[in-house]
Amino acid sequence: MKESGRFVLAILLMVAVIVGTNRLFAPDAPPAAQPTAENVVQTPAGGEAAAAGTTTEPASTGTTEWTAQAARTQFEPEAVVVSSPLYRYTFSTRGGVVTGAELLQYRSSVREGPVDLVPDGGAGLLGYRVRIGDRFIDLRDREFRPEGATSLELKEGDAPATLWFAHVDPSTGVRIRLGYTFSPDDYLVEVKGEVQAPGQGGKRYLLIELGPTLASHEANQEEDQRSLAYVVNGYRDGIESVALRSVKGERIEEGPHRWVALKNKYFVAAVLDAGQTREGGLGGVMAAPVGQPHAAQVTTTLPVESDGTFSYRIYFGPQEHSRLAAIGDGFQDVNPYGWSFLRPIVRPLGHLITWALVAMHETLDLAYGWVLILFGVLIRVILWPLNTRAMRASLRNMELQPRIKEIQERYKDDPNKLGEEMRRLMKEEGFNPLGGCLPMLIPFPVLVTLFFVFQNTIEFRGTSFLWLSDLSAADPYFILPILLGITMFVLQWISMRSMPPNPQTKMMLYIMPAFMTILFLKLASGLIVYYVAQNIASLPQQVLIARERRRYQAARLGVKAVR
Repeated sequence: MKESGRFVLAILLMVAVIVGTNRLFAPDAPPAAQPTAENVVQTPAGGEAAAAGTTTEPASTGTTEWTAQAARTQFEPEAVVVSSPLYRYTFSTRGGVVTGAELLQYRSSVREGPVDLVPDGGAGLLGYRVRIGDRFIDLRDREFRPEGATSLELKEGDAPATLWFAHVDPSTGVRIRLGYTFSPDDYLVEVKGEVQAPGQGGKRYLLIELGPTLASHEANQEEDQRSLAYVVNGYRDGIESVALRSVKGERIEEGPHRWVALKNKYFVAAVLDAGQTREGGLGGVMAAPVGQPHAAQVTTTLPVESDGTFSYRIYFGPQEHSRLAAIGDGFQDVNPYGWSFLRPIVRPLGHLITWALVAMHETLDLAYGWVLILFGVLIRVILWPLNTRAMRASLRNMELQPRIKEIQERYKDDPNKLGEEMRRLMKEEGFNPLGGCLPMLIPFPVLVTLFFVFQNTIEFRGTSFLWLSDLSAADPYFILPILLGITMFVLQWISMRSMPPNPQTKMMLYIMPAFMTILFLKLASGLIVYYVAQNIASLPQQVLIARERRRYQAARLGVKAVR
């Protein structure tokens, strides 16, 4: 069973126990968009296509590709390296594209050295083509010569620096320049360039290709590959995420878009518009299968200005919430929390919880493990009044049970009258059948959100705590799941001792903790740290609630004895 399936089952069982206990002891992938003439740029044969913006006119049926042999002369590509304390990006003079994206502050879990987003033997993460009128130039095999510096080494505090590449097509005279501007303390790269085509008319577009995939550097590579997806943020339709494994045929996401990205569990490679108001932004997006699993070629278009210039941005780096949020345009949601139907609730709560945990870590200078323990205790302290109120509501419901049964017996043949009398009782006595369990369900949205936070938040990746080497991975010794089962057993045992004997509850006392231990065996250890801390913090209140429940029951028995 997958981790998400285990977690869903665990949540359903816990909710069932809470609601069932109160019942016993209170009153007894959106479908793919279809291509349209307005949003598709027609391309040469061979299955290559790219979605364009809504302002793009359809190409004529005579579309061709320039294939002049003079432009494809053999040459030995060279590597151009740009480094800073954060990254080491490698560009190739073949196509002027990124063939290496090492993130120096993140170590690979499957090999020596840092994370590199480009798979071994891959052609790179970027590829370019240019459309001029109804013709295309494929730049992926063309030589781009560096202009000026052939390498950059940026140190902390250095000013941004720009690396330029240029290509001239000898058969047509078309000149393409690409300029990448780097900052030493940021993964965001500003890109600007120009397309000069003397004597060539027609609208011009730069076709930018991402993919076909990102390298996996996680110990659980299967989970990381399941997270592989392309994500778009459209001006009209907002953020859409499509798993790469589900790309079985050509898919079109109608533009214009703010950004398009490839992401896995913790890292992202993205093309973003220039970050300013410009007509159309990025165009539409087309994803096409490449004949291998968890991979797809993702292409977007960028309109070239009338003077031949263009600009956009790229981001090859970690999914650090603060960095992505600073970029804007909803980029922090490139890896959206939760299943689609839960995102309206989980997404804002996930951002809030992530912010709170990171702020506690930085402000208090505590390891994330201790932050999670403190967070679990704080949640229980905040919920203390609600839990007390829930217990007293449950006792009140128990007190009204004889009157409820009397009404049910008297009007069992008259449903309308039965409902009327029950509503009157609820109004007069402040009776709420669910009053004893609703406050106890409040922690579950936090628990559910934390599950997704640990699936996606890079701050917990590789973070050690006590015997745990990685809070985002399962406990290798199963100590935490066992401790979780023990704390659940103790809480249920304390509660059961203050309730009337019931065979069903006694059975659940032993079955539920054991079953929950099994379900949590493979879940993120950080999530269980939080849950165990919350259970332990609940013990004092559980003891007080049990004592008050016993006093109440003793008082009821005393009154009956006098009568």
